[in-house]
Amino acid sequence: MKTYSAKPSEIEKKWVVVDAEGVVLGRLAQAIAVVLRGKNKPTYTPHMDCGDNVIVINAEKVKLTGKKLSDKVYYYHTGHPGGIKGQTAGEILGGRFPERVVEKAVERMIPRGPLGRQQMRNLRVYAGAEHPHAGQEPTVLDVGAMNPKNKR
Repeated sequence: MKTYSAKPSEIEKKWVVVDAEGVVLGRLAQAIAVVLRGKNKPTYTPHMDCGDNVIVINAEKVKLTGKKLSDKVYYYHTGHPGGIKGQTAGEILGGRFPERVVEKAVERMIPRGPLGRQQMRNLRVYAGAEHPHAGQEPTVLDVGAMNPKNKR
């Protein structure tokens, strides 16, 4: 037996669309991360970007369990001394860029490094139900139907 290692010419990328409406954030991010990395394919190779392109729609309608909407804080630094700032998940979801909550959740489940950054470029998140990638004919991945706990 020899271990299979995919070559760049053998990698076949598809397009997948995921509807985030009513789906729990962490469970959604986990399912997206698996598809982005390509771990759902039998030809998975750890050092190659063999994952699919993922489109997430309705990111503003994602659900958080418990008191995370008011207690979960996303921190960032301005670059100036004492410049640490934070926003709650509820403020971000109700703000100008609600898709950032989904992007951050997925980003934190992808390995850090050059390959992880390449895989994150295959993720497109939209706050509403419309997306400009209809020409790619994406297949639907229903995360809410995978497990009853995924939907709220």
